[in-house]
Amino acid sequence: MATDYDAPRKTEDDSSAGSLEALQTSRGGGAQAAVIDVDENDTAEGIDLPGADLSGEELTVIVVPEQSDEFTCSSCFLVRHRSQVAKEKNGMKFCRDCEG
Repeated sequence: MATDYDAPRKTEDDSSAGSLEALQTSRGGGAQAAVIDVDENDTAEGIDLPGADLSGEELTVIVVPEQSDEFTCSSCFLVRHRSQVAKEKNGMKFCRDCEG
């Protein structure tokens, strides 16, 4: 961006007065209200706050049993694909992450 060094400079008094007038005219003299976009389906019950007491809630989860090509790591207890087996010792299998 080019700067014209020959242009007259404004003093601090001129710039603050001009900018204040510009702000007042751009606002139109009326107060503006903030608009919040709220989904119709959002209610107080639908919003979860951090640290909320969820002891009275009941969860419904479908548990899928371990598949034939999966194993449970004996160290981290995560279900992994059989390609992730790094070591097998005494019938216990360990994943690559735990043995890495």
